[in-house]
Amino acid sequence: MSKAKKAAKSAAIIMFFTLTSKFLGFLREVLIAKKFGSGWETDTYFMAMIATTMIMTIVGSAINTTVIPLFSEIEVKHGKDRKIDYMNNMLNVVFFLAVILMILGWLFSPAIMKVVARGFEGKQFELAVKLNRVGLPIILFMGTTFLFKGFLESSESFTAPAAMSLPFNLIYIGFLLIFSNKYGIVGLMVASVVAALSQIIIQIPSAKKIGYKYKFKIDLKDRYLKKTLILTIPVLIGSAINEINVIVDKALASNLTEGSISALNYASRINSIVLGVFVTAIATVIFPMLSKESNRKNIDSLKEIMGHGINIVLIITIPAMVGLILFAEPFVRIFFQRGAFDSIATLMTSQAVIFYSIGMVAMALNIMLNKVYYSLQDTRTPMINGGISVGINIVLNLILVKFMGHRGLALATSIASIFTTLLLINSLRKKLGNMNIKSYLSCFLKSAIASVIMGTIAYAIYNGLYPVVEGRKILDLFIFLLSVGVGAVIYFILCYLFKIEEINFIIDKVKVKIKKI
Repeated sequence: MSKAKKAAKSAAIIMFFTLTSKFLGFLREVLIAKKFGSGWETDTYFMAMIATTMIMTIVGSAINTTVIPLFSEIEVKHGKDRKIDYMNNMLNVVFFLAVILMILGWLFSPAIMKVVARGFEGKQFELAVKLNRVGLPIILFMGTTFLFKGFLESSESFTAPAAMSLPFNLIYIGFLLIFSNKYGIVGLMVASVVAALSQIIIQIPSAKKIGYKYKFKIDLKDRYLKKTLILTIPVLIGSAINEINVIVDKALASNLTEGSISALNYASRINSIVLGVFVTAIATVIFPMLSKESNRKNIDSLKEIMGHGINIVLIITIPAMVGLILFAEPFVRIFFQRGAFDSIATLMTSQAVIFYSIGMVAMALNIMLNKVYYSLQDTRTPMINGGISVGINIVLNLILVKFMGHRGLALATSIASIFTTLLLINSLRKKLGNMNIKSYLSCFLKSAIASVIMGTIAYAIYNGLYPVVEGRKILDLFIFLLSVGVGAVIYFILCYLFKIEEINFIIDKVKVKIKKI
């Protein structure tokens, strides 16, 4: 199987499982909205979850980014046994680190919640502390999950890491359908803990299949452990900086109208569907390819791979951005508005969706560009640019929240993302030399024009048919999907007519398959 076909197959596997997981995750959010609404309890749960997972999300994602190339290096230079030995060493170190964090989290939970949710008082504050403590085992499970994910992906085993969100979401859904009325919001946090554990369990069989066997070992003098630390620190700081963005948004939102935190959370999840399904899949597969070309000092090939990756990201995210901006209100209304999630919650969430969507393309490019920097073993530049982004976000938050409320917080995040992307591109141009920016601009403009035409036609179709079916949700859903489907077809036709290389390649491949059939 050629590298291109193998990469395409791996990306397809990741997209399939991620899309399925996102659908289940979306259903999970819909059920949470239905069962608990968009009030003070859900605000408290989301803030407690942020406080619980904040540190290990930062540490785990940083470790996952750095161990993948190290696993590959160890296997090439020293063999599979040494790779497994390193895995066990890392696993045991992360275990003890997580236990320490859990103990500190329990002791300082009230202080943490005062910082993270400074607007919470009385009963809401007490519930936040309780939920935070109940969720502490998630720290241990997350750290272990990230390590197994890195171990498997370094061996080009993508199925289990991609599929691990399936049991995660199914456990949530099962709780919400069967037990939520009896155990309430505290039970939801317990379900979160069990769901986090399931992500480890699903990866263990795949790890054993490629030769993994657990062994207790801690060697703090291991040179690869030290190398992991050196490479991880800048990524860790960069990840921490990104989390600060989230914390600042939520902290300011805790002083706004009730339901503001939940509206931002639901909106962020909606926007992350595109980023999580398509962009992450592309970046996950391209990352090892970029790393390999970087190690070979083949910069021209690296830039070619990067160019195709960036163009694919633009082709996917620009129409998604236009679609979400135009269809934010009907999307939220159709899929969320039921039970305790009322029309006010729909309005607040859809407003946040629009302003988050403005920065969607930039957020997607950030994911791709950071992978390029990491493949070049440059973890410092993304860290510095991330720090600049946080500074911009905080300043804009403080200004815009006064005039726009929670909408201003979403807009500030988008503007900061756009500015950071421009900085990353400029720094990369200096590092790599000529990047053929004109080809990216050409793809951007063609995709943007096609997206505007697509959005205009789809929006006209929906608004033309909506008065006929108003009040009937099934028919409303049907015309929504019809409008989006027609828009998607128009978009791909226009991209083909505009001769966007990546779209033409896909269509030509489909033509060949059809002829063979």
